[in-house]
Amino acid sequence: MTEYRHLLVKRDGDTLTVTMNRPDRRNALSADHLTELLAAFRAAGDTDATGLVLAAAGPVFSAGHDFADVASRDLLGVRDLLTLCQQVMTTLEELPQVVIARVHGLATAAGCQLVASCDLAVAAESAGFALPGGKGGWFCHTPAVPVARSIGRKRLMELALTGDVIDAKTAVDWGLINYAVPDADLDTAVTDLLTRATRGSRASKALGKRTLYAQLDRPEADAYTLAREVMAAASQLPGAREGMAAFLEKRHPVWPD
Repeated sequence: MTEYRHLLVKRDGDTLTVTMNRPDRRNALSADHLTELLAAFRAAGDTDATGLVLAAAGPVFSAGHDFADVASRDLLGVRDLLTLCQQVMTTLEELPQVVIARVHGLATAAGCQLVASCDLAVAAESAGFALPGGKGGWFCHTPAVPVARSIGRKRLMELALTGDVIDAKTAVDWGLINYAVPDADLDTAVTDLLTRATRGSRASKALGKRTLYAQLDRPEADAYTLAREVMAAASQLPGAREGMAAFLEKRHPVWPD
């Protein structure tokens, strides 16, 4: 495993856990921190792991962009920083693994963006989520992009315009996360959801995830065209053939991948 300054990375069976480890800075996303996240995610994509957990050390999941870094940059520098952040977020969607956010404490601004960019998210009931730029001087334009694709328009507007924190149970109701659980049950809930989400053929899951993201924001007719062609091609994959054979023969499948 590569050694990182701002991250802890470990593997347990088929699961990789990337833990943000800047508790003294509330896991704020400086350029160095984002660069390490990007490298760790890309490295994870090259492994045979089936799942990736994004976690954080300290009392806060992530306070978003590191203002000390942002304030020191000119226009081009801030644009570069935001481009790097975008690469981190889109890489989460592009990974073949199922990615789940393990959230405790606050996830604000780009920290909330991280949660929304993961495939799945489970939070402790004590967690909170916010796009605080709405009550400050720097609006959360880019963090709102994946959040907008997770929650309804009116709820997005409330979150972005007020800048107020919503609790974990509200985040579930709004569709930002999957589950809110008692703090003591967070790890168990993360493991349970990830176990259920990583069953089956790895190749089939990776193709399925990629296609889901590709069709989500397309018009329905275009989405069907894409999904139909991918599903037809996928029917010929070894995993699909084994799954169908096992069903017809009334036996447990033996996945080839």
